[in-house]
Amino acid sequence: MSVGCGVKLFGPIIAVAAVLPALLIPSLASAQTANAVSAVAGLAPAPASATAAPNAAPAPGALKPYRINPGDEIEIYVWGDERLQRVLKVLPDGSVSFPLVGRIDALNKLPTDLEGVIAAGLSDQYRNSVPRVTVSVKNPSGLSFSVAGKVRQPGAFQPGHYVNVLEAISVAGGPTEFADLSRVKIYRKQGAQIQVIDVRLDTAMKGSPSQTDLRGAIIELQSGDTVVVP
Repeated sequence: MSVGCGVKLFGPIIAVAAVLPALLIPSLASAQTANAVSAVAGLAPAPASATAAPNAAPAPGALKPYRINPGDEIEIYVWGDERLQRVLKVLPDGSVSFPLVGRIDALNKLPTDLEGVIAAGLSDQYRNSVPRVTVSVKNPSGLSFSVAGKVRQPGAFQPGHYVNVLEAISVAGGPTEFADLSRVKIYRKQGAQIQVIDVRLDTAMKGSPSQTDLRGAIIELQSGDTVVVP
């Protein structure tokens, strides 16, 4: 009997001994402590996933950077030299002219791209390094699109921000009663050619689009696009 009692006592003693190192040494994982305590109580060890930290929520996607269009107003500032501060309107060919630099091709460029071009053009005008150049879009009036056909308010629009084709129809007042939203087309300039993009919006308007139709409904318009609703 004494041997049997001794065996019964050794189990808890050994389990408690396994707990002590985790209590005395902070570097040991808390999961080991929890499992050892569970063994004393006669419970199964907790699975690793139960003690693992939850995954962090994914960070939201970054906004699409704005690229300069003809008709945009951009502000250029050279720090420490107010003579070179300018507000310029991008010409229809996508260019601007800046003192001491000359003509700059701004079409479809990021403001940071122009900062590098201007700084390089001014490098001969300074003994030391060129002062910091800052380019910002003061008025994105060049971002425009047109909506034609069977909508309530057809015309050209300057939203000041990127929109998709479904939003463009909404900006134009929505479709008329007899509009065929299953055959909407986007006409897009690609150099000297015109790209035609077929879009089906009828299922999206009804709230039951397929994945293919949904991808078409959220196609982002580019400056100069024309949306036609037959």
